Amino acid sequence: MAQYAVLIYAGDSAHAPDASAEELETHTDHADDLAERGSMVAAYALTPRDMATSVRGDTITDGPFLDSKEVVAGFYVIEAPDLDAALAIARTNPVVHQGGGVEVRPVHSGGPVERR
Repeated sequence: MAQYAVLIYAGDSAHAPDASAEELETHTDHADDLAERGSMVAAYALTPRDMATSVRGDTITDGPFLDSKEVVAGFYVIEAPDLDAALAIARTNPVVHQGGGVEVRPVHSGGPVERR
């Protein structure tokens, strides 16, 4: 089955270090639902944009790489039979109904890296 990366775009990440379980409930429920359906391969929530550090050449700056209205708040990898099925799954992400959006991209290659 094909794998698709779902990149979550929002004003900021909901996963602040001090976020409560109640604040994260819709996101946790969504991830649990995808895992129970067997679609979820991996998921990563990113911390808020003010915790980012960017590197461009020899320059290191605080903050996200680009100053924009929305940032990548997290991403996950799903398995789906085709792009239409992946889009149907991605459309259920809570951020889509909270003013943000998602980007769905086929995974070309890769996977867990074996540590030596």
